[in-house]
Amino acid sequence: MSALLWIGSLAILAAQLIALGGILNVVAGLPFATGCALGGLVITVYYTAGGLLTAAWINVIQLIVKLGGFALALPLVLHRVGGWDAIAALQPGDAAYWSFTGAGPPGVMYLVTLGPAFIVSPGLLQKIFGARDDRAVRVGVGLNALGLFLYAAVPVVLGMAARVMFPSLADQTRVLPTILMNALPPIVGSIGLAAVFSAEVSAADAVLFMLTTSLSQDLYKRFINPAAGDARVLRVARLTTVVSGTLSVGLAIVSRSIVDTLTIFYTLLTVSFFVPMLAGLYVARARTPHALAAIAAGVTAALVVQLTTGGQGWGLLTPSLVGLAAAIAAFLVVLFLHRETRKRRAET
Repeated sequence: MSALLWIGSLAILAAQLIALGGILNVVAGLPFATGCALGGLVITVYYTAGGLLTAAWINVIQLIVKLGGFALALPLVLHRVGGWDAIAALQPGDAAYWSFTGAGPPGVMYLVTLGPAFIVSPGLLQKIFGARDDRAVRVGVGLNALGLFLYAAVPVVLGMAARVMFPSLADQTRVLPTILMNALPPIVGSIGLAAVFSAEVSAADAVLFMLTTSLSQDLYKRFINPAAGDARVLRVARLTTVVSGTLSVGLAIVSRSIVDTLTIFYTLLTVSFFVPMLAGLYVARARTPHALAAIAAGVTAALVVQLTTGGQGWGLLTPSLVGLAAAIAAFLVVLFLHRETRKRRAET
């Protein structure tokens, strides 16, 4: 699981760097690859120096910038574009654009990829374990959920407004920076750009936390060198941060698709980690063989659907949904076989 999560986490970090590269390309005119490298360098340096504590304090500042920037930008952009009526009139002949039940993004079935992954996200769980006390966990998780609920639609609406104002803009990484620079007064646009940049950086350092702890604690400390002291583990974690940042910059430059790289991570997390995690917490008879069966079946099924359909799936049967169903089925089959084995042993 640690190895799978490490590979998947590289993809989600690359997605954040793609967005950072797009922002710097629009704002400063930097080449996309240079922007990705610069964003990766900033994140890697401050996280290597300070770890989780530094990331937590920086995230507080970023949260203030994000909430303030989007709160200022959204009403002004809507006014500039002609209000909600202009948004609602967007692509009237394209039913799929406004479909809530579509299989891919946007669409409700995309929640199959995102929902389970968020529930068991190592980045969220590891920060919870780093909290000072139970109250900090309750307050922090509750406020986080409220913030996400209030602002989840803001980038979507801004993207729709950009479609109205800049219909020829094809590069997804340039959408938010373009509308914030060209549809708002310079001061407000700058705050909005800072908000977008903060959102990407705060997500990126959370992923670096996942990468470093997965390799240094779950792999190195547990399997390679169990006798390693804190200083040794810290050195491994810092080296992992540098290597992870470098690899993710390379992946971002090669991929250049935020949706594709995010889908890799969330699909992998959903089909491999969700069932073993919840079963381990709530099913008394769950053991290692059940978890291994769920992981193997989920990852295999998702890969088969991904490769045979080009990632499109079969209607509502997305790679994530098929992999999740396969993981649940494999877990239940092994659970049933173990129960039957115990029955026969008891009878004999």
